[in-house]
Amino acid sequence: MIVKMHQAKTQLSKLIAAALAGEEVVIARGSEPVVRLTPVKPVRTTKRQFGLYKGQFALTDAFFEPLPEEELALWEGGDD
Repeated sequence: MIVKMHQAKTQLSKLIAAALAGEEVVIARGSEPVVRLTPVKPVRTTKRQFGLYKGQFALTDAFFEPLPEEELALWEGGDD
């Protein structure tokens, strides 16, 4: 559905309901489409499961060693 700006201002609640129902809602300025209303993804309501990837990868001791000076300089914003 394409609606003009004035119609969108006066019927915003209906347009939001249509977008939530899965309908594509496009707002146009004059005859040019400028904005698409889309629902926001729902916020996660379930808690994360700890240990989900336990045993699927391992860190070696090299992970905990300091970075070489050249690479450290890049991370700290030094010259390339």
